[in-house]
Amino acid sequence: MTATTLHEPTHREALWELEDAFERGDLVTLFGTCTVEYDGRAASSLGAGARLLVLKPDGAALVHTDEGRTPVNWQPPGSEHRAAVRDGRLRVRSVRTSPDETLDVRFSAVEHLAAYGVTGGRAVDVVGSEADLKERVLADPALVDEGFEPLATERETEAGPVDVFGRDAEGRPVVVELKRRRVGPDAAGQLARYVDAVEREEPDGTEVRGVLLAPSITDRAADLLAANGLEHVPAEPPEGAADPPADDE
Repeated sequence: MTATTLHEPTHREALWELEDAFERGDLVTLFGTCTVEYDGRAASSLGAGARLLVLKPDGAALVHTDEGRTPVNWQPPGSEHRAAVRDGRLRVRSVRTSPDETLDVRFSAVEHLAAYGVTGGRAVDVVGSEADLKERVLADPALVDEGFEPLATERETEAGPVDVFGRDAEGRPVVVELKRRRVGPDAAGQLARYVDAVEREEPDGTEVRGVLLAPSITDRAADLLAANGLEHVPAEPPEGAADPPADDE
């Protein structure tokens, strides 16, 4: 990855680098004291403050403060980035024409400017997901139970779609809920609702088994499964998904 960085550049130095970066199609970050004006479907204004401006080569622009993950102002992809020095300030604008919108950021001082030639593509390969775990179950049904036969995935019920539905060696319906990480009582409660929904669909007196397939569960989840006659089978997705603490221990 190529990168150019400037520490406390003059406005002219920052302007020259911005023009080159826009020409190269770089991702640009600027940090400094600035004001922000937006004019378009509405209008907004931010007084002077230290902020981070991110300019992406697809036209997106984001203004961040020291709080939260959401930018306080932004422009969507498809905007055009422009820069100029006016009235002793560096002016950076992101202009969109359909609809007409302008994000106008004016720096009285730039502390840091960086331009990056970002490469590597935009596709994200996710491993260790619940989809991977589902494929593992379909390829090796004995992971759930010896004699288990998967019959459907994402089977609709009144309580929502069941990850994997099938029957065991004795012909009993089996509801399998898949989780890629350590889980707590919420997952056990979810499985119980699915089992109840399937029981209402089956003939009276039919025993429906419920299996929570997850790397591990909390003590509270284990207690809830036991109270409802449900089961836990420890299993990891392919490639071994991370096992962070459950949110609801």
